[in-house]
Amino acid sequence: MTAPVRTRSLAVSAVLDVVLVLVFSAIGRSSHAEGVTAGGVVSTAWPFLVGLVVGWAVTYALYREKFVADSLVPTGVIAWIGTVLVGMLLRQLTDEGTAFSFIVVASVTLGIFLLGWRAIARFVRTRR
Repeated sequence: MTAPVRTRSLAVSAVLDVVLVLVFSAIGRSSHAEGVTAGGVVSTAWPFLVGLVVGWAVTYALYREKFVADSLVPTGVIAWIGTVLVGMLLRQLTDEGTAFSFIVVASVTLGIFLLGWRAIARFVRTRR
């Protein structure tokens, strides 16, 4: 992969991940009849966004020489785990909800979001 293509892939992957975490937060706020405002969504999303950054950083640190932002494994998996794990830890530290049912729903939804687009991208690439 050439440098411009790799940089574009990195940027697109980062934007997709961030947007999907924000969508997850907006859906959650909407399903609990909370206001779906930009401030409200960011307020709900920030722990998960920090987790996403941690997941990306861990992946890059472990796989620096062969880091591919849109790969399902390891980037997608580690980004997903980091997003959920750090997100829940930060929510717990800030006295936000971390009920077991929320952890399950968040884990499944974020898994579908963060792994799903990567699986689709991989499928499309292999079909070409």
